[in-house]
This record gives sequence, structure tokens and C-alpha cells, in this order.
Amino acid sequence: MKTSFLSENLGKKIALVNHAVSSRSQLPVLLNFLLVSKKGKLFISATDLEIGIEVSISANVEEEGGVTVPAKTFFDLLTNIPKGKITLHTEDQKLILKSEKIRTVFQTIPQEEFPKIYEEKGEKRAVVERKTIEKDFAKVVFAASQDSGRPALSGVLMKKEEGRGGGFVLVATDGYRLSLKRGVGGGVSSASKEDQLVMPARIIRELVSVREGESVEIFVSDESNQILFFQDETVLAVRLIEAEFPSYEKIIPTDFSTRVVVGKNEIQSAVKACSVFAREAASIIKFSVGKDKLVVSASAPSLGESTIDVDAVVEGEENEIAFNSRYLLDFFSNIEEEEVIFEMTGPLNPGVFKIKGDDTFLHIIMPIRVQE
Repeated sequence: MKTSFLSENLGKKIALVNHAVSSRSQLPVLLNFLLVSKKGKLFISATDLEIGIEVSISANVEEEGGVTVPAKTFFDLLTNIPKGKITLHTEDQKLILKSEKIRTVFQTIPQEEFPKIYEEKGEKRAVVERKTIEKDFAKVVFAASQDSGRPALSGVLMKKEEGRGGGFVLVATDGYRLSLKRGVGGGVSSASKEDQLVMPARIIRELVSVREGESVEIFVSDESNQILFFQDETVLAVRLIEAEFPSYEKIIPTDFSTRVVVGKNEIQSAVKACSVFAREAASIIKFSVGKDKLVVSASAPSLGESTIDVDAVVEGEENEIAFNSRYLLDFFSNIEEEEVIFEMTGPLNPGVFKIKGDDTFLHIIMPIRVQE
């Protein structure tokens, strides 16, 4: 291969690909980037056999070909050299990188040893606008479990939705909280063999971070059990989780005895301030609902206590409930809207958070039992 390109065009993209490089593997080639030059582009890929990421940039291709190079070394070099024209060419099973004042030689592994990120696209399931990915997917994925030992809970459920003119439901839960968003996307194929699938949350976090193009095409390959996301010059591929997602509908409350409408920024600030004490007391934050206010409080025997009044519109009974402060702050930091609704039926039942004016989203947090 022999190709040249501008280093600044690769900077942000190679950082994304680097996320798919295996951190430790018995297969040396999984510690490498695959570089392929063809049809006026340079393609850079990485995979850890769970997820795969491929990006491309425009390049002057004099000789088509491919090779793999040590990812960490190549990445560190590319992010620390001056901007400008870079030439890559292979010679005697080595890759030589040249710029105005730099010449670097990389040891390589043949392209043929690098596993394919995907064999075939499969069936097109949906086309989703980029702004929907950034806004709606982000509202859900943070609730997924970080524990890979519980496979279903470490994923995001995507389920075809009936009766809303197409689109699908996204759900994520770690057993202590749950996020749900309805009516996401459009143009879902009615010919799909499965009406739901579970995607690793990891790939959704990468998808949200890409921020390029106007839309994302979603394909599912039954043959390889993969879901693929295509957007402009980026492809993300991941194997679907085969574990059964829990029956989340059963834990969604159908009514409430207390309903509070409050400014998101005000309640977020109150929880942040009280968390200074909460972090010394099992991260417990207490909500006390009065006639026209929500009182946020936390106490730690060794430090003291803090109580903050937040103006609110209250409907129903006065009530009290306690939550983990981290779960509250995660929720507030992942929504952009100005007003939130909080509903509850008692101190031992789940608290439900909604966005005012949006009946397609809800977030549930399980309460903490507090000893009086």
C-alpha cells in the first residue's frame, strides 16, 4: 500500500477506533489497527471480537493494500506529531510513516490475520436522525449495568412498538433504576424476524459520542447475530446479547399519590449540594414533599446535615422518600429539558421521574429504606 493524507483529518476518528482495541488478548493482531487504502480512502479498523469500529478519511491512494500495525504505538504517534501531510507505505513487511520531518517504521501483522468486523449487513431495521441518537439514546443508556456478569442488564433493549406509527422502545436497567423511551426512530421494517433485541450498552455509548452525519442506518444480521450502525464515514458493529431482558413492564407504577413538578436545574443543584453530606452516609438523599415545595436533605453523623427547599407545584399527599444521590445526579445530567415531574406512592415504592410535556419518556429509581 501507499497512501497520503492530512493528519488532522484522522485525529478525532482514530480516538474513536482506539476504543475497540483489545486491552489484553491472546491474539496479537487484536492489539493492532487494520489500515486499508482503496478507492480514494484510508480505512482504519479495530475490534476486540465483541465490538468493531471502522472509520475512513479521504486520502491520495497511489497503491491499494492493507496491513495491521500496533494500535497503541500508532495512536500515540499520530496524536503527538504536528499537523500536516503524512505518507504511509509498506516495504518488506513493515509500514513506513513519513511527514515533513518524521520517519517512523512499524512492525506489522498481515491483513489476512485480522478478523472481519462484519461479514454482511443483514436486514435494515431503521434510520434514526443523529440528533435523536444524541438526545434519546443518551437518556436511556446510562441506566444500563456496568456488570458484564449480568449480560441482559448490561444491554439496551430495542423493541418494535405497535400503534405509534413505527419506531421502537428503548429500555435499560441495572436492577436499581430503569430508563424507557418510546417512539424512537422511524421506518422500522415489519419484515424483521425478531420484534426485539438487546444491544450491549457499550456500543450505544460509542454511538452517542460519534456526532457526525445527519442520520444513522441500523442493520441487523441474523446470520452473525450482529447489529451494525452506519453513518457517513463510520461503522460500528457489535454482537447482540442473547440473554433474555427482564419483564420491565411489571415494575412501572400505574398510578401515584404524590406528584411534583419542579425545575430541573433547581433540584439538580440541591441534590449536588446535599451530596456533600450524603457521600459520607451511604449516598442517601431524602426528598420530603410539602404543600408547595420539595425539601432535599442529607445528613452524616460525623459531619452534620444540609436541608434545601426547592419551589415546586405539588399535587396529592405530602410524602417522604430516599434515593441514592448518584442515581439522581446521573438522571439529571442526562436530560436537557427545563422541568421534570416526580411521582411517588410511598417511601418503599419506586420513584418515577418524567419530563414535563413528554409522555414518551420515564425514569424509575428504586428507593432506599431509611431507619428513623
